[in-house]
Amino acid sequence: MIHLPGESPDLDANALRVVRAVHETGSITAAAVALGYSQPAVSQQLKRLEQRLGLSVVERVGRGVRLTEAGLVLARHAVTVATALDAAAGEIAELQGLRAGLVRLVAFPSASATLVPSLLARMKARHSQISVTYLEAEPPEAVAAVRENRADLAITFSYPGDRVDPHRDSAQGLRVATLRRDEMMLVLPVGHSLDSVTPIDLGELADENWVAGCPRCRGHLLDLCDRRGFAPRISYETDNVAAVFGLVEAGIGVALLPALAIESVGRRAGVSIRATTGRDHRTLHAVTAVRAERVPALAAALGVLDAISLLDVSSDPGPIL
Repeated sequence: MIHLPGESPDLDANALRVVRAVHETGSITAAAVALGYSQPAVSQQLKRLEQRLGLSVVERVGRGVRLTEAGLVLARHAVTVATALDAAAGEIAELQGLRAGLVRLVAFPSASATLVPSLLARMKARHSQISVTYLEAEPPEAVAAVRENRADLAITFSYPGDRVDPHRDSAQGLRVATLRRDEMMLVLPVGHSLDSVTPIDLGELADENWVAGCPRCRGHLLDLCDRRGFAPRISYETDNVAAVFGLVEAGIGVALLPALAIESVGRRAGVSIRATTGRDHRTLHAVTAVRAERVPALAAALGVLDAISLLDVSSDPGPIL
């Protein structure tokens, strides 16, 4: 049936799944493999869809295909539709007494050794029938994974006033829930002139060598120091928190780390942990598709994550004396 002007487009969930698969794989053949269909079946789905819409959905580019403007519109809405269908199926499964499910989790590195193990252990103890997979990724990639339906739940973080906050633009249309604050702590070598002072103003460390981490953490450090009227001399860069501790302990420099990152490697006798006068912090978030919390398996995971967050294990580790 050809779609006539003025009529609502005749869409169906299977057609949207096919369009999304073509968009993600770049070819009809690969989309068929991903969906478990035959290549002719996928081609027929697309042909029928184009007939109903009266618009082209795909166009050939070399040996592959790409979506037209109409196809991109459909692909953009496909994740929302798929999530709604999963939610409906999950609720029906609950009514039927079924409790199995899958949650695809993604989170940033310092959460891998803190929040994630607690979440996985509690899910296993309380919801053993629910499978949870885990992938480590920084917030921008984690948010993208949820948007592209490669993950169901992302644990992310953002800094106040962060100019490159991944939630500001890329998370538009997704559900972003605040979990808790994660305090930023100064890491100094024992014996430093300020290691018995707390809190410490960053300006008092203007002449120090600094050890900086990931690009977003480094950007936050630069921003905080700029507000104090100086540019930090970043002499060493590493994403390895244990390496940061080693450098500080050796008296090579000082650092600013989130409490969760400190928790991920434990304390060291050779370093002092001190709060800042500005009570600098980052905020932890849980990112999902909109209404994804209606999916029973994901609702269970979110409930466990909320409970872990209430424990607030990283609120303020306090000074090491």
